[in-house]
This record gives sequence, structure tokens and C-alpha cells, in this order.
Amino acid sequence: MKLLEALDIELKNNLKLSNKLILFIAGSKLALVGLFVILLPALVRQIASGYTDFSLHSQQKKVLENINSKGLAYYLEGAENYGSYTMLKDEYIALEVAPVTLRENAIKNTQRIVDTDTLEYRVLSYTFKNASKNYLLEIGKTTASINLYTDSLQRFALYVLVILIAVSIITDLIFTRKLIRPLGEIIGTRLSSTKFPFNRNLSPIKTSTSDFKFLDESLISLMEQINDAFTKEREFTANASHEFMTPLSILQNKMENLLTEETASPPVQEAIVDMMRTMERLKKISRSLLLISRIENEQFLKQETVEPKKILDEILEEIGHRLEEKHITISIDLKYNPKLIGLNHDLLFQLFYNLIHNAIKFNKQNGTIIIRDYFNNSKYSLIITDNGVGINSEKIDRIFDRFKKTSESENSGYGLGLAIVKSIATYLDLKVTVKSRMGEGSTFEVRFAGTSINKNLQNNNQEKQ
Repeated sequence: MKLLEALDIELKNNLKLSNKLILFIAGSKLALVGLFVILLPALVRQIASGYTDFSLHSQQKKVLENINSKGLAYYLEGAENYGSYTMLKDEYIALEVAPVTLRENAIKNTQRIVDTDTLEYRVLSYTFKNASKNYLLEIGKTTASINLYTDSLQRFALYVLVILIAVSIITDLIFTRKLIRPLGEIIGTRLSSTKFPFNRNLSPIKTSTSDFKFLDESLISLMEQINDAFTKEREFTANASHEFMTPLSILQNKMENLLTEETASPPVQEAIVDMMRTMERLKKISRSLLLISRIENEQFLKQETVEPKKILDEILEEIGHRLEEKHITISIDLKYNPKLIGLNHDLLFQLFYNLIHNAIKFNKQNGTIIIRDYFNNSKYSLIITDNGVGINSEKIDRIFDRFKKTSESENSGYGLGLAIVKSIATYLDLKVTVKSRMGEGSTFEVRFAGTSINKNLQNNNQEKQ
């Protein structure tokens, strides 16, 4: 039981696996986009440069084929040199006699002066021999024209990248949600939306992932083991408590008979009285365990309509003498006092009786107890506050466990009062919380989370707020 509660709390306190996967996928894709954007200009320049060099080589090949087939006269036309520019001066071809043999296929960026304009070109230089003469062939393309389709290529690459990333993220999200959906169903059906005791004959979650199958089967097995252990404990508590009552009553009657005998000496009578006190404590423990067992076995109906004020008045009528003994002042300030539907009067009486009894027992002389109520998000709560000794912070998490005492004093009881409160709260779908500080007192809040309230009265109460 505590293991499952710990798992559930851990899952709620930490980011869900699906959200982590989504964040990882989105983050990794954005990281790739960022890296690509940083490297894109250099990559595009490299691609553009390679494409330009390929274009220059293609033009060189075409020029050489024309020279081989038609001769140099096709270009020179009787002159020593040949030069041709396009209309926008973004490309040119030059052919001239070279005094020396140069390195073949040299490509570099250089400047040329054309009609008083200094332009940056990427130039392919190539030397060859024809009729025992060295000729220099230059084919150039302006870097400005190269940058034009460089920018276009960058934009195109970014558009394609964004589309691919978007498609990739959508695909990953769909696949991820489909992949971990069985895990969400396991968490929802086995942990988040379950109440103890767990349902029997749980059907396994359909999944093709072996890890999820193993987790689901393990949780089902664990829940069944907890159910079995709880059933055995409940049966033992009920049987033991019931069986103890008969011999305890017999022993008590025999002791009472011994007290009536005149032959019993005073020391013997005192010893019998002490044994009867011990017997009475055992009977109280048995009755408390039997009550807890009956609650856990759901032997009480939940069909009554109760008013908190009436229950508190009944408790004060029964326990009022305890207040007078310690001169404790109690203040009941219920502003709403709604009619609560679907409860059990006797169990609710016992719950508040135990809380108020503790507030008196662990209070100080001339202390105070304040009982008030309020609404929060349409949920009704009743609060009991005292200015008594308080509860040690190290023990506050265990005070609702059986036989865990709130104090080490001899008058601290048997550690079953708050265990009964917890059992009743669980059965009636209430939530009991506690805040306490040593030497300053304790505050117990009972929230009627799953209790129906008269709707007309509820509307009136909300208007009061």
C-alpha cells in the first residue's frame, strides 16, 4: 500500500515521461536547426563555389571544343586578343597570347577593371599551345552574381529545413504518444485513479511493449498481494477482537465476584481492582479494533443526512464534564453548517468525538478549543484548533497509524483514536489533515471532499462568502 502511494506521489511530483520525451524531441530538433543555421552560410558558399567552378569548367570545355573544330580564328578573327562581356558584365571570356606557360586550370577570385568599374570576379585561367604559341584563356563570373543565387539557395534550404523539422516533430510526437500511451493507462488505472482496497480480477493493459507488459503484470500481482494481506489482517483483527471480548467479560465478572467476598483482604482487593482496570483497557482496545474492522469491512450504511452543529452539540453534551475538569473554553463558530448527504451519523459522531477528546486530553489548564467551518472550491471543511501541548514534528506523519501515540505520557491512550479517525475518513471519503507545533497546539481539518451537499443551501453559503 505504502509502496503504491510512494510511486503515485513520485509520478505526480516529477515531470511526466511523455512531457520529457516531447521536450527532448523538440529541444534536439531546435538544436539541430540552430547548428544548421550557423553552418548554413558556409555550406551554401561552398556549394555555390563548387557550382560556379563546375560552370566555368563547362564553359572552358565548350571553348576548347570550338577551337579544336573551328580554329582560333573563330574567336580572334585576325586579331591578337579576344574579349567578350555579357551585357551586365557578370560574365566574360578572354583569349590572348601568353608570354610564358602558366599553371593549368587555376581558379581564383580577382579584380578586373571594366569601363572604369572595378569588379570582383571568380576567374578560371587556362594555358594551351596552338601553332607553337602559348595562349591564355580566362573565363570569369562576378562574385555578385554568385551571391544572388547563394542567398536564394540559403532561403530555399531554410524553408526545406523548417518543413522537414515540422514534419519530423509531428511524426515523433505521434509516435511517442502512441508508444507510451500504455504507460499512461497503467499509471491511470493502477495508481492515480485507484482506491484501496483494489479491484479484483484486473484486466491487463493492451500493449506490444514487453517492458510495459512486465510493469503492468508486476503491479497487478503487487496489488493482489496487498489485497490478500489486507484481507487476512482484517479478518484476524475482527476475529481476534470478537473472540477476546467473551473471555475478558468472564474474567471481569469473576473479579467482581471476588471483590464481593468478605474473606478478601484489602491488599487482595487492591490487586483485583488493578487487574480490573487492566481488563477494562483490554476491552477498550478490543472494541476499538472491532470498530475499525467493521468500518473496513463496510458494515455501516452511508445513507444519512447529518448537520455538523447537531453532532457537535451531542458530543459536548457527552464530554462536557471533561471541559470543566480542565477549565477549557470551547468555541463553536459554524457559519454555514450545511446538510451533508450520504454519510453515517454514528461514524461521524465517533470521528469528531475522538478529535475533540484529544483536543481536551492534550490541552493545558484554562486552554481553548475553537471549531469553525468554511467552503473552499465548493468543498466544505470543519476545523478543530486547540492551544495544547502540540505534536512532535517527527511523529506527525505517523499519528494516524495504529498504536502510534501522539504523546509519551501515561495518559496518552492506546494509539487507536486517530487510527479510528483515519478508517472512518477513508470509508466516508473524507480527508483529514493536521498541523501542529510543540507547545502551541494542533489544528485538525476535516474536508468533506466526496460528500454531497444540499444544493440550495450550498448556493446560499457561497453567496455568504
